[in-house]
Amino acid sequence: MDIQWYPGHMAKSRRLIEESLSLADVIIELVDARIPRSSRNPDIDRMAAGKRRVVVLNKADLADAGATEEWIALFESLGLRAVAADTASPKGPERIVDAACALMADRLRREKLRGRLCTPVKAMVTGIPNVGKSTLINRIVGKAPAKAEDRPGVTRGKQWIRLRRDFFLLDTPGILWPKQNDRETGVNLALTGAIKDDLLDAAQLARILIEKLAYIAPEAIPRRYKLGPDENRSPDGTLEAIGRARGHILKGGGADIDRTAAVLLDEFRGGKLGRITLERA
Repeated sequence: MDIQWYPGHMAKSRRLIEESLSLADVIIELVDARIPRSSRNPDIDRMAAGKRRVVVLNKADLADAGATEEWIALFESLGLRAVAADTASPKGPERIVDAACALMADRLRREKLRGRLCTPVKAMVTGIPNVGKSTLINRIVGKAPAKAEDRPGVTRGKQWIRLRRDFFLLDTPGILWPKQNDRETGVNLALTGAIKDDLLDAAQLARILIEKLAYIAPEAIPRRYKLGPDENRSPDGTLEAIGRARGHILKGGGADIDRTAAVLLDEFRGGKLGRITLERA
């Protein structure tokens, strides 16, 4: 399943980010805690070279907690500050701001010695589509200045947001990179909703998810849909069983596979199958 999505506005968004980098002291890079490798845009590594960076494993409430801790340890071993966050917890946004300010501590001390008692920290928030940037910013600010919507590609403009007297955030549009070079990355992005669903074959994607969960979390689907044990059930057989369990039956008596696939993907993305991480550190 070859998955590519790079609409024209993303090239413009990428240029906007490049032009704004000189204004930022710290880069806050959001990744999806369920797929920390696949959701890191390699272009950001190049564009933000030499900048102080905080990697935020967002949507951590949907990911396996132990796996998230392993990813944090890995990022910090690479010299990056890393924190976990989820949009439902008030502590996550605070940890992000604290981490960004901590990276600036030496510079702020130098500025105070020079007589500048208030030196604002300017932080740019970056990440792929649908990783939760706007929602997280809304939580940090405590109101809704940045348009947030649960579909990829909504935030397209440049928005500076004053959080407090000494801290500013720059929200930037979510961008992918022009070509995802390996199949696994594209699949993981699609599974977590970073690529528009109308570009995808939902049934095929659901089959891939079933295959992955058979190894990562074998009890997740049977527990959620109350399926009996069947060690030989194929992905198609599992979709059929889920469809029958949910009452998605066509006139001919078979399960509505397309409807069932859409439900399975939606419930995985919403955490209803449990806290699942698709990639390990």
